[in-house]
Amino acid sequence: MAAPVAGLLRLGVTAGLAVSAVVHWQLAEPIGLAAPGGIGGETLFRLQALAAALVALAVLVTGRWWAHAAALLVAGASLVAVLASTWFEIPAMGPVPSMYDPMWYPAKTASAVAEGLTVLLAAAALVRAGRHQPRPRPYAAGPARTVTK
Repeated sequence: MAAPVAGLLRLGVTAGLAVSAVVHWQLAEPIGLAAPGGIGGETLFRLQALAAALVALAVLVTGRWWAHAAALLVAGASLVAVLASTWFEIPAMGPVPSMYDPMWYPAKTASAVAEGLTVLLAAAALVRAGRHQPRPRPYAAGPARTVTK
């Protein structure tokens, strides 16, 4: 039972990151046109897509705790960014343009849902990994005993 759960969590995290990567890659050019100058929205979206794709690959190939932790960070940061850019009019900061976008459209919604689910699944995978770590066995109290015949 343990292996199927781990495999499902691994596939779910990978799929969620893949959705995020594809959506951000597809939206990069239109966002770049809407917010030109500085680093630009296009560059930020392409970097996020690349990060999500690389972490998805790490989760899929290794399934290790650190890959799930990276997935939690990438998906969580992306989810916070999409929610903040929707709810708050954050001004440009240095070379980073204002990314205010109060509208919800299918691609943005799909990305936000995928990132939210990825956060939950990656957190579950980390909790599960922590529970299945080998624990050191306590040594018996008292002096060592030798058995003689």
